[in-house]
Amino acid sequence: MRIVLTGYGKMGRMVEDLARQKGWEILATVDRGEWEKLQMLERADVAIDFSHPAMLEPLADYVRRTGTPLLSGTTGLNEVQMDRLRQLGAAAPVLYAANYSLGIALLRRMLEQFGPALRADFDVELVEKHHNQKADAPSGTAKLLADALDPEHTLRRVTGREGFCGARGRDEMGMFAVRGGTVAGEHTLYFFGEDETLTLTHSAASRRIFAAGAMKAAQLLAKKMPGFYTLDEVLFSKSNEERMA
Repeated sequence: MRIVLTGYGKMGRMVEDLARQKGWEILATVDRGEWEKLQMLERADVAIDFSHPAMLEPLADYVRRTGTPLLSGTTGLNEVQMDRLRQLGAAAPVLYAANYSLGIALLRRMLEQFGPALRADFDVELVEKHHNQKADAPSGTAKLLADALDPEHTLRRVTGREGFCGARGRDEMGMFAVRGGTVAGEHTLYFFGEDETLTLTHSAASRRIFAAGAMKAAQLLAKKMPGFYTLDEVLFSKSNEERMA
């Protein structure tokens, strides 16, 4: 595999270490302020992006020019940028996920399947914990899980409560961010019912699981036809056959 890494922070360097262990060739590493590297760069088997929303435009230009498949894990993209990413699927295979952990992917599927019953009978609260250097809140993974549970946004998402705010409404979903230390990531959904509580938690011991999951997905994405893919479509396709855009 010949790869390009955009974003050379902790995740980028971890992907680089794992890629070298696998014998993959790294054509280039591109960090913020180094966008010009992409202008003349040749086609790779896949570009792996854990960078910053500001990287999207030069990266999109590279993908359109070369047809390089793009795996993106950059969080903090706004709706306009997400639309640009989806449109990029016309030029190359594109995969976006806020979290590349297999456990999170499975939890997301569970929430999609059982979401209607859970929303009907339980009050939902979501708490996410991350290290003290994480810039965005709630996390991209928290939003991913909330969307899986409540895709139509029928629940009002509450990110803080203070003072005399009255009784909790049945139309609320609490989403709270905790930051500190070196926590790699923990997401807990609480379902509070009548005399019972159901709790679903995913904990990451290190960022290595995200890097390893991204590399597994990158190998599968490189074989796909142009299109915009979800992680489920790439990881859990029965045959992992190529699809037409």
